[in-house]
Amino acid sequence: MKNLYYVVKKCVGCKTCELACAVAHSESDDLSKALKEKRVARPLVRVYGVSGKDYPVTCRHCKDPKCVAACMAKALTRDVKTGMVLHDEDRCVGCWMCVMVCPYGAIRPNHKIKLPLRCDRCKDKDQPACVKACPTKAILWEEEPEPKK
Repeated sequence: MKNLYYVVKKCVGCKTCELACAVAHSESDDLSKALKEKRVARPLVRVYGVSGKDYPVTCRHCKDPKCVAACMAKALTRDVKTGMVLHDEDRCVGCWMCVMVCPYGAIRPNHKIKLPLRCDRCKDKDQPACVKACPTKAILWEEEPEPKK
């Protein structure tokens, strides 16, 4: 199973990953068209600067996701096969419990559409858009190492 990894030392805070993410999640999947769409796409990854260092922050699709347990509408589920935490927008009631319990601060509220913003690893693509876009290769898409026995 593949996972996103970050080489923080390589991140320069250019936010190219944020732009690529927003475009990948737009209706048109095109930058110039995405800017004119009715529902403006937001990045699901964010880069934060702390103490002179830049950190990309995305949903980690935890093995024991607190957000899934906290979701009263059962809009969040964990797919055991893929390891992904999936979000059913139709079931979501916008209560923000997932935002409150995420230990990484990786889920943010989108108040305009009353839905949480969280990385879906570009589930319909072969590789997340942030990985392809990162000019310094600070974001990696690699197989998870086998657990040591």
